[in-house]
Amino acid sequence: MHPLAKQLNETIQSENPHVYAMLSDLGKQIYFPKEGILSQSAEAKAKAKKYNATIGTALENGKPMHLEVIQETLSAYDPKDLYEYAPPAGKPELRTAWRKKMIEENPSLEGKTIGNPIVTNALTHGLSIVADLFAGPGDSVVIPDKNWENYEITFGVRRGAEIVNYPLYNADNKFNAEGLRDAILAQKEKGKAIVILNFPNNPTGYTPLVEEGKQIVAAIKAGAEAGINVVAVTDDAYFGLFFEDSLHESLFGALSDLHPRVLAVKVDGATKEEYVWGFRVGFITYAGQSDAFLAALEQKTMGIIRSTISSGPHPSQTFVLHALNAPEFNAQKQEKFSIMKRRANRVKELLDSGKYDGTWDYYPFNSGYFMCLKLKTVDAESLRVHLLNEYGVGTIALGETDLRVAFSCIEEEQIDDLFELIYRGVKDLEKVAAR
Repeated sequence: MHPLAKQLNETIQSENPHVYAMLSDLGKQIYFPKEGILSQSAEAKAKAKKYNATIGTALENGKPMHLEVIQETLSAYDPKDLYEYAPPAGKPELRTAWRKKMIEENPSLEGKTIGNPIVTNALTHGLSIVADLFAGPGDSVVIPDKNWENYEITFGVRRGAEIVNYPLYNADNKFNAEGLRDAILAQKEKGKAIVILNFPNNPTGYTPLVEEGKQIVAAIKAGAEAGINVVAVTDDAYFGLFFEDSLHESLFGALSDLHPRVLAVKVDGATKEEYVWGFRVGFITYAGQSDAFLAALEQKTMGIIRSTISSGPHPSQTFVLHALNAPEFNAQKQEKFSIMKRRANRVKELLDSGKYDGTWDYYPFNSGYFMCLKLKTVDAESLRVHLLNEYGVGTIALGETDLRVAFSCIEEEQIDDLFELIYRGVKDLEKVAAR
């Protein structure tokens, strides 16, 4: 084992042996090279006042070399904020700005010991880092039965972990905290569970109510008190898009100092929150007991980043930082939120009208980009294909009965027509089946 990895492991083990036990084999082996090209280049950048011949970029007239055909489209920005490599952990000013925003939007974080957000290449990359550091063959990843399919690939296929499902909703169509608790406690023999909490949920658009949030925290604490080490990951991809009386904070705050056996990890980003999907700017943030502990996890995270993508794209980090610091940012974001809320409200009004009661039910939704229909009479995949071929309507089939509809990409005045076409598609298939 490399001495730097050993040193990081010793720090984590001395600060919290439970978290050390959570690390995968890769998580134990990984480190960030302090004596490599990046560290030597950083030292040269600070001290080499005459000539700096260290890193693989090109300079011209004291600025990063660039093509005018590119710079002319980005003339509002200084070349140094576009073309140079961003640090592996991300642009420092962006990390500071995101941390400030995160604490403002999650008052429960005030006074908690949390690290500085580390920039990732959007949320999938952040989840992949979690998988690399903490998941290995035989480890259990606890997620609801209605989930984002990439969890299976990221944790199961790539890292060999076992996916453990529990029903997202209970018999009363509320969040199934008891099911979550049972799924965690079932890992008692393994002594470890990775729990992913994705709210607003993809695909259903559901965020737990405040009381349900307390039940979720209690379920994780019950696992810890039973001797299970829990990596509690909040996948906050759609954070902030809360349209009704649900939790309006991430559970990361409540989990951050819950129990020594609970490691809280927040994965979020500008991707969905700031409507910049193609920018690929996300963040991963850890909670812990001490600065030394958090620094060790940061070094391991940087090691994963350095060994995979080296660093995230600099231009998009600059663009997001510019937006966060702009005086108009909050007003413009509120404007887009209002549009999204109106779309969600119109979907719910339409589905509650009674017009489609014999055709489908819908799963509770109150936030995010999506909602899910529960079809009563036809197969979801058959309907998806029929809608696509006959009406030019795209939806997502999930299992036999569930059809995901993304109202985020449908104008408010088009929503009635969309659901009328889905209804028509169901009726078409019912007629075929009746022949």
